[in-house]
Amino acid sequence: MRRKEPANYWSEYENETHHDLVWVHIHGAAAVHIRHYDWKREEKVTSLRTQECHIRGQALEGSSTQGRMVKFMWQQAPENTIESLRHGIQINDGIEFDVRMTRDGELIIHHDANVSVPQSKLPHEYTWVENHTLEELTSLGFPSFRSMLEDSGIQKQWRDQGKMGCIEFKRPHPSALYGGGVFGKSQHISHVSAMMQKTETLLKEFEIPSDNTVYYSFHKGMKASVQSSGSIRPWAELMPYIPPFGTHYTKRMRGSIQFFATSIARLIKSHRRSGAFMAPCAIDYFLPPISHLPLGFAGGLHGAKAARLSSNQRGFPIYVWPTSLDVEHDVLAAGLTGLTDSSDPEVTWLPSGHARWNQPGSRPLDAVQQHTLEQSTKENHKEILGELHGETIPWSECDASRRSELVEMWRKKWMWEKSTSEILEDSSSASPPWEAIRLIGHRGSGKTSRPVLE
Repeated sequence: MRRKEPANYWSEYENETHHDLVWVHIHGAAAVHIRHYDWKREEKVTSLRTQECHIRGQALEGSSTQGRMVKFMWQQAPENTIESLRHGIQINDGIEFDVRMTRDGELIIHHDANVSVPQSKLPHEYTWVENHTLEELTSLGFPSFRSMLEDSGIQKQWRDQGKMGCIEFKRPHPSALYGGGVFGKSQHISHVSAMMQKTETLLKEFEIPSDNTVYYSFHKGMKASVQSSGSIRPWAELMPYIPPFGTHYTKRMRGSIQFFATSIARLIKSHRRSGAFMAPCAIDYFLPPISHLPLGFAGGLHGAKAARLSSNQRGFPIYVWPTSLDVEHDVLAAGLTGLTDSSDPEVTWLPSGHARWNQPGSRPLDAVQQHTLEQSTKENHKEILGELHGETIPWSECDASRRSELVEMWRKKWMWEKSTSEILEDSSSASPPWEAIRLIGHRGSGKTSRPVLE
């Protein structure tokens, strides 16, 4: 038996022979094909299904026994880290992440207004992210946007496999550098525009397609920022608006006022009218009793309300957060895209009583395959999932006939207004149609506790 040092990807081994034991160390849950060899015959004898995992500082050891499965223990990496983002984009249809601008004008991936580490680790008395340099923040463990794009696992999935990248631009606290105060609207617009320009430069450098990228922000001047930046990528304004200042309670109270005054139908119409490419919205719009509070049409995930929702959408994408496991199946079935905080590869059965399919957009099922999935039971669903993973073709590898079949099915099911030919003409070879439903990893593999990094 010859032991190998841990590797990140199977490709490091795929051309080798003479080993029947492979140790694999996964950083951020890279997808790994565990393949067993008979080292005496020097040939591959078994190919086992793909597993996903995140093991900190440990190697995984497989038996030389043919057909034996390796059991992985997955641990979630902190949100918005390279590990979390890599895993999220590999197991789902894409990832959502947050971008801020540093004191020296660089882009850092970070959600909170304050640097999310214990206060004792802060290099300064002030806590705002924007008041720190890129070097100070990366030394604490937060990744730069460039380092994320340089990661080969993320880059390949986003650029070549049609996975979605949802980029949320975070406005600084009004008191922070670039904050512009509470009423500095023009500075707010220019700041977000500057972040867009820097983002655009990096995305072009790494050849990230426009048709699987979207910019959005809790920013009332989003359209003005887009126009000022010169960006032609898809964009949207996050609504109801939540300001970048105040307590958690006061932020939610301000958002609630807009929520009560804006029905889901008005929300869709508002985004369409503004020129936005999609409508991000809270799950509250679809779950009673809260869904009945906004004035006007109450959205829903079942029956007549779901049908009426589709008639209002007509293929206009709606991205829903947070999409918890108990509503995930219903959200996707209603023709909506879900942002999930659960990217655990061991979660294969949903609380709703359905098998889980993490990639409805990038690895789509046809009508027969979808029916097979829906008919699976808790007892046999893993076997069925394994079979479906083995026979389904990623969108990026589908031929013209397969793509036409899938789009026609989706168009009829959810009342998309464009014809199948129009949708296909607007779609690239790698990316699913803009209208396609997806499951997106929120902040990579999901939101985590505070502080993000210890």
